[in-house]
Amino acid sequence: MGLFNRGSKSDVPLSGDEWSSNGDSRKRERVAPSSEEEHRQEPQAEREEDAVAEEEAVEVPEAEEAVSTNGVPDQASPEEPAVEDAAATEQAVETEKPAPPPPEAKPKPPVNRAEPADGDEARMSAEQALAPVRRPGSGRPPGAHIGDQSERRAKIISFANQKGGVAKTTTTLNLAVAFSESGHDVLCVDLDPQGNLTMSQGVDPDKVERSMYDVLVDHIPIREVIQGREIDIAVASIDLAGAEIAMSMQIGRERSLEKALSAVVDDYDFVCIDTPPSLGLLTVNALTASDKVIVPVQCEYLSMRGLVQLQNTLEMIRENLNPRVEIEGILPTMLDSRTIHAKEAVEILEENFGELVFKSRIRKAIKFAEAPVRGSSVLKYDPQGNAAQYYRDLAEEVLTHGAS
Repeated sequence: MGLFNRGSKSDVPLSGDEWSSNGDSRKRERVAPSSEEEHRQEPQAEREEDAVAEEEAVEVPEAEEAVSTNGVPDQASPEEPAVEDAAATEQAVETEKPAPPPPEAKPKPPVNRAEPADGDEARMSAEQALAPVRRPGSGRPPGAHIGDQSERRAKIISFANQKGGVAKTTTTLNLAVAFSESGHDVLCVDLDPQGNLTMSQGVDPDKVERSMYDVLVDHIPIREVIQGREIDIAVASIDLAGAEIAMSMQIGRERSLEKALSAVVDDYDFVCIDTPPSLGLLTVNALTASDKVIVPVQCEYLSMRGLVQLQNTLEMIRENLNPRVEIEGILPTMLDSRTIHAKEAVEILEENFGELVFKSRIRKAIKFAEAPVRGSSVLKYDPQGNAAQYYRDLAEEVLTHGAS
């Protein structure tokens, strides 16, 4: 539509031309008529003079559309022209000021969802709506941090001592099997490149296709390296010897094990990690992922000196990586109660570490050396022997109140 409401005049066609006597509309003279248009002009000179008079009567300021107070265009009188000259229309549009932009419409409120029918399982209670409860471990994507122990099922325990030959692997395996005998689901993780824990369950580290090396370096799911034996075990291989170098350029390399374990921490009650005899990157990964640390200590003076260095490492881990890790207890191992030196070593431990020293004692026994040859724990190899009972007592102490 143009600037005028053409539909308001019943005797004027929508094109703006006047009706002729025979019902057809005739063209109005806007520019000099051509030779063809002169033949089409009506012979009535009176009508032509009237049309010219109407055009002269129209002024530019009156080209704007008249609007009533209620926002509806006023009806034009029969004496007003149907349309204005084209040149005058263009001039009026140019002189017209741009209208201010309309105010932004307020967003409509969201449509309420339909209420569930009575008995619908999707209906939430008032308590759920006001204080939703997150199920432990729910929605944890692979690669996420394992979080606090209250948010998951598994308790993660590392067995660490930078000195070798202190029965660390023996303690990891046999305590894990003792937990399993008590009805708990247990996973062992072999982080020692020597693969002694893996061999102790009858698995050849040289023949495994994938190991913890692939988990830490290539970030494959840890489930792909878990094998079921007396307990589930994430196996190791000699490739782990090069894992620290391969991981040294990775971002977040100290948390590689923690992220890997996040996928299985709700499948087990305990995760027991056997660490290498050093305080390198593999041991740091284990301590970063752990809640507790059990420190096997041979009852000899030189073996106990390493505890100070381990404590310093744990303090560094708590300050920078894992504030929740604590020493669960110090376990005297390979105890020969017939010697005075062994008795003095235990006394030194208790004087310096007090309640952190377990009441349980792991005494020397030939069964500990024989069981790995059969690819089993001492609890399976000699279930009624004294060696098996040592670790059952330790498991009961850990399950009840720990070293304290």
